Amino acid sequence: MEESINPTLNLGPVTFDLTMVLVSAITIFIIFLLVFWASRKMQLKPTGKQNVLEYVYELTIGFTKGNLGDEESKRYNLFFFVAFTFLVVANNLGLMTKIETPEGYNLWTSPTANMAYDLGLAAIAIIFVHIEGVRRRGWKAYFKAFVTPLAMTPMNILEEVTNLASLGLRLYGNIYAGEVLVGLLLKLAHASAFAYPIAFLLNVVWTAFSVFISCLQGYVFVMLVSMYLNKKISGGH
Repeated sequence: MEESINPTLNLGPVTFDLTMVLVSAITIFIIFLLVFWASRKMQLKPTGKQNVLEYVYELTIGFTKGNLGDEESKRYNLFFFVAFTFLVVANNLGLMTKIETPEGYNLWTSPTANMAYDLGLAAIAIIFVHIEGVRRRGWKAYFKAFVTPLAMTPMNILEEVTNLASLGLRLYGNIYAGEVLVGLLLKLAHASAFAYPIAFLLNVVWTAFSVFISCLQGYVFVMLVSMYLNKKISGGH
């Protein structure tokens, strides 16, 4: 399978991946529209679209309650709701279509099918839990945990690196693999008229499975971040 090339824009020393910027903006726009639409004319007794919105919101509380407890899960639920909905939409975006220019530039993909992007998301999550740990426990108590006992300091630092890597690489591996197989099935569909029906059926099955995996990866990401957060704010080990 040929490697796609994303168009870029250089502004001084900074290079912007225009495809990543585009699909990220589309992801945010989709979430904004859905939440805006579902939250219009809200009632005390929810029905229809309000039911769906509240279900997803309560779902994220359910994800994190086992790690954070009732009070803390509600305190941080808006963060986890945004993270979960962003990942669900972003993970599935690349399954919709494939757009390439005649020059071979890729204009459409799941943003989370990019390793650097996923490591960036993981870094944001890890930085957030560290900030909350410092805010809730104070600088002295928080950083004392890294050097107590002193012999475990290198392992404590290594744990933070592996947490970031596992968050980002797990997400990247699952979403990228899904898009690679979809691309291969599309190539098979164009190979011959006889292969088209087989490729079509396989693509339908794989797309449905990929949607499930994409939602599952959003759940796993949120679960792991809630575990990290609980450890930082409670001082647990």
